[in-house]
Amino acid sequence: MALMDNPFADLGAITVQFSHVAYRFGPGFAERRTGIGHYQTWNREETRARLPEADVLVVSGFWNDALLEAADRLRFIQSIGAGYDQFPLDELRRRGIRLASARGANSKAVSEHAMAMILALARQLHTGRDHQAKHAWRGMISDSAQREDELGGKTLLIIGLGAIGSRLARMARAFDMRVLGVKRNLNVADSAADEVHALDKVDQLLPRADFVVLTCPFTPETADIINARALSRMKPSACLVNVARGGCVDEPALLQALRSGGIAGAALDSFKAEPLPADSPFWDLENVILTPHTAGETRRYEENVIDILLENLGRLSRGEADLVNQIV
Repeated sequence: MALMDNPFADLGAITVQFSHVAYRFGPGFAERRTGIGHYQTWNREETRARLPEADVLVVSGFWNDALLEAADRLRFIQSIGAGYDQFPLDELRRRGIRLASARGANSKAVSEHAMAMILALARQLHTGRDHQAKHAWRGMISDSAQREDELGGKTLLIIGLGAIGSRLARMARAFDMRVLGVKRNLNVADSAADEVHALDKVDQLLPRADFVVLTCPFTPETADIINARALSRMKPSACLVNVARGGCVDEPALLQALRSGGIAGAALDSFKAEPLPADSPFWDLENVILTPHTAGETRRYEENVIDILLENLGRLSRGEADLVNQIV
């Protein structure tokens, strides 16, 4: 790309629009003293109204394709999250708008959240909290199958052995768990798991697992990967943890398995419909732990995304073809 044709050649001449309902990107970006113009919008209406001013849009949940009608200057979108299925990739290519994800910005947070969920299910922290709310002191239990459990010797199946899954595998092995990993590209070596298998081996691995954790991206191959068939192959004593996308789970099938004893429990951070409707039956299941899609949310999240954004802006200013987490 010739320098004169590069809209990012002078970063001091561009404007970045941060758009999010809660995350405070503006103050964090200002502290970097980059000399790059920027502002933040806090709702969908303001995001659309001010988009004609922006060369760069940092966004996730506020995105909808109609924004392109107002995107006269837009040349780069930095997604705030790891997912990018909400963006119209072909149309972005046609318009010459680059896109990168924030994959990796929350890998530590999500892997730690998944490990916390595994521990909470094993140690029944959710039932302890329920008893606390009722001021009820639980007595000792004769039936050992109903007691809290230990993780040592248990088998963990991780579906999606990327940055998040690999870090989770290392943590699980520190608890003396055996780790089975599933990933799309077996050519990329990974020693974090005891065994690594292709995605088409999931059905064979499910009966071996005491915990099944989803850390995979949402793709056509992973849509409803945990469905009625998959659940029927899990142990009745096994638990499911989903820190991936809600679309990876067939929710009616999961609901049936949880109610019938097909599996012992689940810890769920995401759902197909969010916010989870108030009348969803998942709220009232005693063998379920829910978090409101916050596995990746930490006090450092804005800074982590800004790190990726600035690296990509630097590459764009130099006319480099490859971006960090490049999608388009």
